[in-house]
Amino acid sequence: MSGSQVPVAADLAATDDIGWAVRLLAATPTHEHRDPELLRRWAWAADAFGSALAPVACDARIVERDGGLELGLLARYTSRPPTVELYTDTIDLAERVVDARGWRDWYPPGSVRAAALAHEAVHVHLHHGPAKSALKRALGHSALRLGRLRVPGHVAGAEEVAAHAYARTVCGLGRSPLLLTAALAAETESGTAPGPTPPPARDARREN
Repeated sequence: MSGSQVPVAADLAATDDIGWAVRLLAATPTHEHRDPELLRRWAWAADAFGSALAPVACDARIVERDGGLELGLLARYTSRPPTVELYTDTIDLAERVVDARGWRDWYPPGSVRAAALAHEAVHVHLHHGPAKSALKRALGHSALRLGRLRVPGHVAGAEEVAAHAYARTVCGLGRSPLLLTAALAAETESGTAPGPTPPPARDARREN
């Protein structure tokens, strides 16, 4: 790792997991003008929700393939048929970034793949069960109030935060995968990543 990378690594790691969750929410469409404190409350709630989820089995078919670097993807869930695609080239790059930045204590060998799979599994869980409504209640956002009637609202990006927190917890990571995603984006954009310099890897995008 070159000397110019050290300050970048230090700056990224100095932002804690909630800080990265707030950044994710702030960058999500519909939240451009939200109060930062509201975003922080939602980030805390989503992180706590994901951290507290019981282990979720992945019932979808798992397919490993290349091509993630070109797509900017680590993993993706598609519903017809239910399939989790794991992009081995992006996962391999992420493992090299972990070594280059000295983050191996936070992300043990093989943990990037495990976290990507866990992330997708919890997305499936949230989309196809009562947990989605439970997350809305935990966030405390109201889409509609009529007297005593309160309809919990959707918070864009909250499922991503919860899925990252779940992956961090169930895989025993020292830091959220959000930090690693930020490192991938920073290094690929600056051209300092080990090996090829693809587009930034995005987290677990789903196609339904």
